[in-house]
Amino acid sequence: MPEAGYLDYLQSKNLVFARFRAVQWLIKTCTRLNLSIGTVFNAVNYLDRFLSMSQCHGWKHWMMELLSVACLSIAAKFNETSLPSLDELQMEDLEHCFQPSTIQQMELMVLQALKWRLGSTTSYSYIELITSNYICDINYNLHKELINQVNRTLVKAILDFELVPYPPSVVAVSALWCSLEELVPSSYNAHLTRILKLINQDHEDDVMECRRIMKAWLVHPFYNMKVSEQDSHYYPPSPVTVLLTDRIDMINDCQVDLSVFKMPLAGSNVFKLDRESSGNRKRKKEEE
Repeated sequence: MPEAGYLDYLQSKNLVFARFRAVQWLIKTCTRLNLSIGTVFNAVNYLDRFLSMSQCHGWKHWMMELLSVACLSIAAKFNETSLPSLDELQMEDLEHCFQPSTIQQMELMVLQALKWRLGSTTSYSYIELITSNYICDINYNLHKELINQVNRTLVKAILDFELVPYPPSVVAVSALWCSLEELVPSSYNAHLTRILKLINQDHEDDVMECRRIMKAWLVHPFYNMKVSEQDSHYYPPSPVTVLLTDRIDMINDCQVDLSVFKMPLAGSNVFKLDRESSGNRKRKKEEE
């Protein structure tokens, strides 16, 4: 889960629209490259956790794009058997293009911040388990359609910033509730009774609230995103080491200064160690 107060952080830093675009890019890129749906959910989990730990006061567009590419690259390595190249990840829908060395440095920074805990439990993690063990009295085709419907709902859920604070199990059960109600209206109550027994009573209100948000999508998709053009004001000029994609042939093999991400001490930039070691070696040589 992201750190406590993450939702407030997104709103206070005007990052709601930035996160929406980042998650949207992750979904589209995984679809384009035929990556598994589990990779999408892991990548979004890494992105949210990293953002929630950041102490950066001025997120810029290129920073969010670099973080998104790094998170997707990590998720693909963790989840896929056939990996796309870093160039393939950046082929569409980004305004900046990054050197592989820069992306790899960002990956290491993300890994350190997450303490290498990549086996995340997401809302997607629950669906096969629940549908296989608690919804087994419907025909094969309907069961398959149910899973597809739930997955579509969960993909919408990771786009919606208001669902971020809820535990993955709550989001999964809420999505399953909505899908059962739509696909098997005559018998969904019996399935729902069994499924709700899996949820702690303390989370019953959360399930109701998540379901309310999801049901509202049927009337107006993402009605509560509360995104306006003002939320996209953070777009910056590119740093000298990051150029727009239409100038990709002019990118030099330089490093982006990752210190701009301003992670807390426990997740500080690992490359600081390299600079310190270099300085120590230089001082030692001078002393000799």
